[in-house]
Amino acid sequence: MGVTKTQAFTQSQNQLAAYAKALAHPARIAILQHLLKKQTCICGDLVDELPLAQATVSQHLKELKAVGLIKGTVEGTSVCYCIDKHKWEEVRDIFFHLFSRPISCQDNCC
Repeated sequence: MGVTKTQAFTQSQNQLAAYAKALAHPARIAILQHLLKKQTCICGDLVDELPLAQATVSQHLKELKAVGLIKGTVEGTSVCYCIDKHKWEEVRDIFFHLFSRPISCQDNCC
């Protein structure tokens, strides 16, 4: 969606869409699940866990980091990634709020 189109929506709608886009790839879900299980991870470990090339894993990590779901620190020649706990809870609450709204239409409305 172009910049001019995103301006037609609220900041919270654009932010929610950015989170959804970051979560919209199975490799990113696998990365998040692995980080949640390990609590911390070196990028090389992720390459061993996923059927993807190092460059592809790095690109997915970049997307997750861009929205703040993960954070990374450089340790020598390795980058250590982990879940950003505060952002994780914020995103969880945003999605919970969206999906917890009651649906008022009847089962036979469509």
